[in-house]
Amino acid sequence: MPVIETVGLVSKPHTAKAAEVVPSLAAWLSARGITLRMDDVTAAYAGRTGGLSRNEVPEGCQLIVVLGGDGTLLSAARAVAGREIPVFAVNLGGLGFLATVTVDELYPALEGVFRGEYRIGLRRMLHCDVVRSGATVSRYEALNDVVLTKTSIARLIDLETQADAQLVCVYKADGLVVSTPTGSTAYSLSAGGPIVFPSVACLCLTPISPHMLTNRPVIVPAESVISVRNRAPDGETYLTIDGQVGEPLKHDDVVVCRSSSNSIHLVRPPELRFFDVLREKLRWGAR
Repeated sequence: MPVIETVGLVSKPHTAKAAEVVPSLAAWLSARGITLRMDDVTAAYAGRTGGLSRNEVPEGCQLIVVLGGDGTLLSAARAVAGREIPVFAVNLGGLGFLATVTVDELYPALEGVFRGEYRIGLRRMLHCDVVRSGATVSRYEALNDVVLTKTSIARLIDLETQADAQLVCVYKADGLVVSTPTGSTAYSLSAGGPIVFPSVACLCLTPISPHMLTNRPVIVPAESVISVRNRAPDGETYLTIDGQVGEPLKHDDVVVCRSSSNSIHLVRPPELRFFDVLREKLRWGAR
């Protein structure tokens, strides 16, 4: 990591813990001569003016500190995408598979980062295009997943799914999750998908409550191009990116997913390993 001169701060809104932590963290960094770039939410917590949009925060930074949970990190990841800026995620309470540093560990862990005592976990993102009548109408980047779900209360949707132009099947289901290894512990896991080690180069297709009980999650190579054609009527299928942004789909829209050229560089404490996180978060038991 280059010398850290500018740090970006991104925070979860409407959180008492963030309102408590941000002023002291901002003062701690400023006392070390660090220039701060804050999103609007963080600036408000710090009692400062000049807050930026979240997409503007990474510009010129050598480190991004995210205060919140995995949802805040996912939003920050899309803002950072395409830049090789380490992201240091602090969990302010909640499950937090990605944001693993606790508030109690914040300052010792940051001291370690400034001394160069850390690991980088490289997490490849997922690119998604929405193709309508042969033209690309939307583009997205996801860290966790691309999800197609029904919008009606009871109606199943038909999703014709191909991998590298080979028909997988036409899922009749509540929806379909296309996840990265990072996203394997998110919606995909809740829908019955496998836990995938982060460095495994693959994508996972996980149907949500499929009509056919034989429809099981499928792992495909990371180089695969996944195409999902929406056979449902206009407005009955919704596309969601990382559970945060998206749009309704029209009949015959095709959602094309492929591994992105962008990766997120997650700062990991030297002693923390993937199975340590699983044991803690999923309560698998002690060592």
